[in-house]
Amino acid sequence: MIFAIILVALLLAACSPMDNTEQENKLECAWTLRQIVFPADTSKAVFDNRGTVLHLYDGDSVMFECQMLQTETALIIQPVSMTNVTLIDTGRGENVYLEDSDPYPLTFVDDTTIVIQQNGLRYTWHREDSIEHEWGKEIRELIRLDLQNNLSREQHNYVLSSKERRQENIIHLVVYSMLAIVIVMLIILWIAIDNRKAKRRLQLQLRQIREEHDKRPQPIRTAIESVENDYFASDDYQLLQQRIATGQRIRKDEWSEIEEKVKRVYPGFCSQLHNLYNMSELEFQVCLLIKLRIAPTDIAAVLSRETSTISTVRSRLYKKVFGKKGGARDWDEFILSIGV
Repeated sequence: MIFAIILVALLLAACSPMDNTEQENKLECAWTLRQIVFPADTSKAVFDNRGTVLHLYDGDSVMFECQMLQTETALIIQPVSMTNVTLIDTGRGENVYLEDSDPYPLTFVDDTTIVIQQNGLRYTWHREDSIEHEWGKEIRELIRLDLQNNLSREQHNYVLSSKERRQENIIHLVVYSMLAIVIVMLIILWIAIDNRKAKRRLQLQLRQIREEHDKRPQPIRTAIESVENDYFASDDYQLLQQRIATGQRIRKDEWSEIEEKVKRVYPGFCSQLHNLYNMSELEFQVCLLIKLRIAPTDIAAVLSRETSTISTVRSRLYKKVFGKKGGARDWDEFILSIGV
């Protein structure tokens, strides 16, 4: 599931516009001509988005120029030229702009405005991120093909429909969404199949445990009961019972010793338990104490937990292992039956 979420996020990120910080102090974008200032500021010509000159840069090496007319439903493009350019940073906060090897001073006023001085005129250009993101690649290719195929250099107008672009974006969104849904469904299916296999393995292990227990010869059963009785009568067990009766919490470093004692009395218990289910530390400690015949109220005391919490742990373990609801006592009976 996490893998699916990450993949969907990557797909959405691939469709998102490029961060403006990546274009800082670079020409690569769409720029519209906003103002021309003549020598001595004798007159000005101001342009707006309804009809203006548009420059699009491919990196800082090629400039595509066209006339642009933008309406509510479409973008009308008239290709003009494609020119080799070079941007040189002089290192003093100034730039030299080479257009077909002709040098012109270029100034970055801010992140959205540049000024280029050409033939005594000052041209002010404004960056248009929305045009770049929505139409940039298509306009560049359109100008390139028009200039290559239009040998007579007739002026052609091309209409780029905003409605078609929105429909295209919707189609892309639907495709990506469907892809994400398919991936999520495949992951869910894989998890379901894996869980079913795990359940079958668990059922096989439980059946093997029961068969091993049922087929055990009587002499072996008698010997196991003798080992159990000797341990429950030992001073170690009596000391453990006394500590539990007084409500002393079992320290962290004492759990390994308790586990070793359980393994000596029930050699197969811990391995069978770990093979059945990947238990948490608390769940494993509860099972160890159940195997040592410690009462649930005393288990809660030495683990500093509520009795209801210990009961929930036991019933939850039964459901996880057997795949069906069961009480805390059902789990206790199962724990007492294995590893002997």
